[in-house]
Amino acid sequence: MRFVKKNWKVFLLGVFIAVASCGFTSKEFNDPNKDKLLLDLINYVLEKGHYDPKDMNDDFSKNVFQNFIESLDPIKRYFLATDLEEFRAYELLIDDQIKSKDFTFFDLVYTRFIERSEGVRSFYGQLLEAPFDFAQTETISTDYETAVYPNNDTELKERWRKQLKYSTLSNYYDLIQDKDKAQEKLLDTAATNKELLIETLSMTDQDMEANARLATKTMLDESYEFTDDLERKDYFALFLNAIVGEFDPHTNYFAPPDRDRFDLRMSGKLEGIGARLQKKSDYITIVEVISGGPVWRGEHLEVGDAILKVQQEDEAEAVSVVGMRVDDAVKLIKGPKGTKVTLTVKRVDGSIDQETIERDVVELEETYAKSTIIERDGKRFGMIHLPAFYFDMKNYEERNAATDVALEIQALKQANIEGLVLDLRGNGGGSLRTAVDIAGLFIKEGPVVQVASNGAKKEVLKDRDEVIEWDGPLVILMNELSASASEILAAAMQDYKRAIILGSTQSYGKGTVQNMVDLNQWLRNNDMGDMGALKLTTQKFYRVTGGSTQLEGVKSDVVMPDRYSYIEIGERDYDNPLPYDKISAAEFELWSGYIDYETTIEQSKQRMNQNTQVALIDQNAQWIKQSQDQTQVTLNIEAYQREMAERLLESKKFDQIKSYDNHLNYRSLDTDLTKMAQDTTLREKRKRWHESLAKDVYLEEAVNILADLKRNNIKPRKVAKLNH
Repeated sequence: MRFVKKNWKVFLLGVFIAVASCGFTSKEFNDPNKDKLLLDLINYVLEKGHYDPKDMNDDFSKNVFQNFIESLDPIKRYFLATDLEEFRAYELLIDDQIKSKDFTFFDLVYTRFIERSEGVRSFYGQLLEAPFDFAQTETISTDYETAVYPNNDTELKERWRKQLKYSTLSNYYDLIQDKDKAQEKLLDTAATNKELLIETLSMTDQDMEANARLATKTMLDESYEFTDDLERKDYFALFLNAIVGEFDPHTNYFAPPDRDRFDLRMSGKLEGIGARLQKKSDYITIVEVISGGPVWRGEHLEVGDAILKVQQEDEAEAVSVVGMRVDDAVKLIKGPKGTKVTLTVKRVDGSIDQETIERDVVELEETYAKSTIIERDGKRFGMIHLPAFYFDMKNYEERNAATDVALEIQALKQANIEGLVLDLRGNGGGSLRTAVDIAGLFIKEGPVVQVASNGAKKEVLKDRDEVIEWDGPLVILMNELSASASEILAAAMQDYKRAIILGSTQSYGKGTVQNMVDLNQWLRNNDMGDMGALKLTTQKFYRVTGGSTQLEGVKSDVVMPDRYSYIEIGERDYDNPLPYDKISAAEFELWSGYIDYETTIEQSKQRMNQNTQVALIDQNAQWIKQSQDQTQVTLNIEAYQREMAERLLESKKFDQIKSYDNHLNYRSLDTDLTKMAQDTTLREKRKRWHESLAKDVYLEEAVNILADLKRNNIKPRKVAKLNH
């Protein structure tokens, strides 16, 4: 990322000089309040470094107001309507208070939240003392966004009664399921722990209901144990993120512990279950499954799954993480290598499952490029899976995605492949330099991406090496989770008409770059402790044709639905993303290696329109969306059981998606076969990968497109090898 470093150094130098002249030291500032100094630093760095600095006006103030309230009470179960009325006196004053470092609004809301939280603590136990009547016809709405705040304590308690009943109903249902399974297991002559099974079977409905209530109470008790450890500074960090988050979704303040975790994650040293989590509404949701991690290896979870409860292997009760902060949920989920954690998960289709996962260190080898040979009708094609645009932060030449992809291409060419698939599905990006270098493997020379910084002349990043590593047919697979550098590479190949893009309607739509700024570097003689760091957006990417990938992403040439097709999952689904815009196009020459490029695309579209597997996937995606949109939940046990049974039956209609056979054969490269002979774990991973690819209808169509492009390909150029 040469361009990033150059421009960023200029910015840092300018800010350093300005900050030094402003006298940001603890003595010269003459104010012992760390919060004021922290706010000063953040404001200054945002003003000077953000790609699109915001005016702190009344609209800004209203958004910060809303964001901070929602961050504290997302499902409206603490604050009253009268609290909001009192808070609204400051709705248009927050911008002025930020400028004057006046924390009246923050202190009012923070103090009231603590009061309301303690108030709830005083009565939730009483609500759980008496049995719930699950025979009663009653519902609860989970549409918290449109819900109104309770008007008084009576309405607040009623809201909590329903929430507690809902949680207890879920626990009660789980116990009923456990009892049914215990009956089946007891009939198995090989069953172990028969005493426990008999004990489970002996439980009456009253016993299970009482245990379900106790589990709900335990969850809340433990949740309060977490919040008891929080200090004012933790809530102030939430307030700061409500402020900086108004600039764009990727600008965040990292308090010292959060920054340390971010640094650890960037270093690649990951320990836990191997999944990235994010809070969406009131749920802790899986946003990425890390290749090689425990979740990936055991196929436990997928993107979109929501974690409801967490249970340690040495504890009898699970802890609810619904409504919990992400950091607190992560503390429960993470743990030493070799220990186990059981997660209660709400799947993307609405079904509820339990997954027991053994924690481990994520195997970084699985984050690197890997390839396979695809055989069909006596012809060979190659596929390279690239999960990230990685590079060694200390030495780019040591190892990077571009070098690895080039080596994989060379090995595949030795196997005499006739076409190449580059799989970028789920690739969230990484190093832009590697994206530019990979693009250069497929074109002679020319611009790959344009970069704009605030107030600076645009920079055009080019492939300057005339050597082409692969000049044959090329298809790129993408989905809604392909982001950032993935979009840059795919966009360039699409604009050059070098590759056909196959996948979701559009990719993620993240066309921005962020930099991490250590706020401590601006301070002299600091005696206030660690100030944390600020991650802010500093640049924007543009295609060679001039259009931004921001929000728009990359539109697939051939659209194929997947299970995420109707779910809000991209950049455009944030509240305040940076806008789409255009700049002037760069000069470049279209690829001249194909005949009837557009005809090939149309042929593929026709196949997709007639493909029953694709139609079934689209039906499944629509059903998942409908399930997610259902916000009225019954609190009647018979109705609840009936709905869950109907949902399970409906989901079985889509089981054949997982049993599909694309009739392609897969073979590892000779170099991999040598490694696999000595590494049984690697052999198992490749076997499982090939089994997964055998069910992949997208890969089947990619091979069809490659075959069409091969038939339409002009004489192949003589390709020189790169030196790696």
